[in-house]
Amino acid sequence: MESTRTSDRYKWVVLATLTTVYVFSFIDRQVLVILQEPIKAELGLSDTQLGLLTGLTFAALYVILGIPIARLADKGNRKNIIVISLAVWSLMTALSGLSKNFIHLFLARMGVGIGEAGGSPPAHSIISDYFPPRQRATALSIYSTGIYIGILVGFIVGGILAKNYGWRVAFYSLGIPGIIFAIVLYFVVREPVKGRLDAAKTTHENPPIREVLTLLLKKKTFVFIALASGFQTFGNYGFSNFSASFLSRVHQIDLATAGIMLGLTFGIGGGIGTFAGGYLADKLSHKDLRWYIWVPMIAGASSFFFNYVMIFSENISLVYFMIFMMSFFTAFYLGPTIAVTHSLVNAKMRAFASAILFFVLNLIGLGGGPLVIGMLSDYLQPTYGDLSLRWAFCATFVTGSIAVGFLYLASKNYRNDLETMQ
Repeated sequence: MESTRTSDRYKWVVLATLTTVYVFSFIDRQVLVILQEPIKAELGLSDTQLGLLTGLTFAALYVILGIPIARLADKGNRKNIIVISLAVWSLMTALSGLSKNFIHLFLARMGVGIGEAGGSPPAHSIISDYFPPRQRATALSIYSTGIYIGILVGFIVGGILAKNYGWRVAFYSLGIPGIIFAIVLYFVVREPVKGRLDAAKTTHENPPIREVLTLLLKKKTFVFIALASGFQTFGNYGFSNFSASFLSRVHQIDLATAGIMLGLTFGIGGGIGTFAGGYLADKLSHKDLRWYIWVPMIAGASSFFFNYVMIFSENISLVYFMIFMMSFFTAFYLGPTIAVTHSLVNAKMRAFASAILFFVLNLIGLGGGPLVIGMLSDYLQPTYGDLSLRWAFCATFVTGSIAVGFLYLASKNYRNDLETMQ
């Protein structure tokens, strides 16, 4: 009995440690967002270049390398992959502070993308081997709150450091601690046996990549939910990556204040929403497993009103509240989405399945969102001036509606795909 209690406590230690790694991931990923206005001024960048740096530059290597690294994780030691990845992306974040021009920063952000490619898919797989199926959406949602804790820390600390010491010091200060935590991770987390909590017996052989891809593409649920995630994050990243610029240009908010308010609204609202999405999905799934998809679908549709008011309101207090509410509802999707994906494959395929999910999610969302919003802003700037971002953000209504439609289609196929899996 004592061993069981110890094991039960330890899985939460593992979850907390991996969540902290994810926090570092989003600190390093999002710190550029709060720093982009002073970087733009010093290096003479356009909004399109900012969109490349905060979106496509990172996303391209992140999604491409995520697939072979996840394949390696399904075959080997997942913990060691995360340790190396954390050290690499943290180092490249620190080196971003040495950039003298666009090319230097471009290469440093590519390095961050390379490092972070080995973070989430192996972590998803480890979590699914420490938590049974009925707890996975909750556990994966707790892990995913690392996104918003990272945003909170990155925005607030990054904004304050940049205001008082300059944007270069902000990169140094937020990158170096991740290298230290990689050592902590190595000694705290133990690599679990793959598939240890699954009802179905896991084979010792890894299926060929073609077999895994064929299986995933045959599951209409996976195809629709991956596309839904991509279009959901298009809006999430498209707005969040230009949110500091939006507050500065449209509402004349200074850098430190923008960092604090965006950190609190995104961090707290998104963190609560991420946890709520997984928790509600796990609870309601006892009645119908399709709630794993209905919960993020309803939440996504509910976000449209708050998004509209946030974009067009002139009342800054109302804008902050709308950002909080929008972040809350648009964060529901991630935990349930990963849980659904893992329910459709066996344990030897989970890291790879997560990588394919994140390939679609980040290629459309992170790769497209900031770049398209930046290009639209540049295109509209001669007509609308500093208000060009306001009108560029209207593209998120279209992509949000597409996401809700794909979630509906996924819910229509989930029962059948689960029966096929079983």
